[in-house]
Amino acid sequence: MPDPLGDFSYTWPFLLGFILAYLIGSVPFGLVLARAAGLGDVRRMGSGNIGATNVLRTGHRGLAAATLLLDAGKGVLAVAVAWRFGPGMAALAALGAVLGHVAPVWLGFRGGKGVATAIGVHLAYAWPLGAAVAGLWVATALLFRFSSLASVAAFAASPGIAWAVGGMAAVEVAGPIAAVVLLRHIGNIRRLLRGEEGRIGGG
Repeated sequence: MPDPLGDFSYTWPFLLGFILAYLIGSVPFGLVLARAAGLGDVRRMGSGNIGATNVLRTGHRGLAAATLLLDAGKGVLAVAVAWRFGPGMAALAALGAVLGHVAPVWLGFRGGKGVATAIGVHLAYAWPLGAAVAGLWVATALLFRFSSLASVAAFAASPGIAWAVGGMAAVEVAGPIAAVVLLRHIGNIRRLLRGEEGRIGGG
């Protein structure tokens, strides 16, 4: 019976690359930094998320900034290393890193929303795409003061931005990542529609 994935000698490097990117993405920096700072388990605070926005709710802006940079940085690292083996490997690594953040094996597959890591992988895969998505996030967040709305707006637009800056190859990376991020924000979208979503800096 033929292998549905094709010749394993060809596919195993891609599988390995995806797994390694997943493991890089699965490092829960928000949780680690909060515990190191003596704040306890950040999952028991605020929204229960492990990302920078929830770390900000602890009142430690520096810790939130460090979480943001490290979560984005692990996305950059995974894709930058994978690029040495070609664009196909980089595309798989981009998705793997984001999935690692939103569903880390160490935390029972209950992770963050994937926004910072997704911006990081976009910056490494096609920096104009990453810069545009990050810029749209910042502009929306400053205007409306909702982190979730900024994330939804930025990633809903990301496939279109990807098409403009990188063509179909970039869309094939941005599309699945956008789907992951938007699915992780379904609860936030519902709260936004009900007027119950917390604003940035609102505690």
